[in-house]
Amino acid sequence: MKKNAGITPYIAFFAVLVTMLISCTRSAPEITYGYLQLVLYQGHDKPIEHFSLFIMCEDEDGIDNLEELYLYHDREQLRWKITSDEWIHYNNDGKDWIGTRSIAVTEGELPRGMYRAVLVNKGGESTERNFTYDGNVSFTFPEIEISGGVYIIKSQWPVNRLVCYDINGNFQSTITLSSLSGNISVLGMPSGVRTVALWAEDESNFCSAFTNVVPVN
Repeated sequence: MKKNAGITPYIAFFAVLVTMLISCTRSAPEITYGYLQLVLYQGHDKPIEHFSLFIMCEDEDGIDNLEELYLYHDREQLRWKITSDEWIHYNNDGKDWIGTRSIAVTEGELPRGMYRAVLVNKGGESTERNFTYDGNVSFTFPEIEISGGVYIIKSQWPVNRLVCYDINGNFQSTITLSSLSGNISVLGMPSGVRTVALWAEDESNFCSAFTNVVPVN
């Protein structure tokens, strides 16, 4: 019994030591860069506002160790939660980006001003970074019409693109327009394209507009 009693303090000491070592190796993830972009989607009566939020992030244990991303607007007491199963992840030039295009409110416009993004990993460690959106929508919502092989765009936006889809709604290509009207045949669309949407963008205000799709023929 005395032998066991002597060993017990050492077991307790090593247990505490292991716990300390594990806790010391934990590190918070990092948000190295990010942005908010306002996207207007075509609605029945008026455009519907969404924010796209994307962050460039790092974690010592890899991107798979990240679990949740929160966006807060503290003044309006709003919170959005995006889990790792829900967010969009892509890698660009060796840098990992995660985010969503689905930040919205049930009624009205999204508030402007300061937002706070909080990134949490599976160990419960977190980091945060502030983003400010004060951009203005300077142009009316654009329109697109296609008839008889001719497209007509009504848009004051600086950049206008066609987003092309096949018969199943799968993305095919994006075409930047140099003219607001013309013949569809000269745009070089892939042969499988059946519908297109107009994507108009004001890069200086981090704002864009996205119409409903229309058939190309």
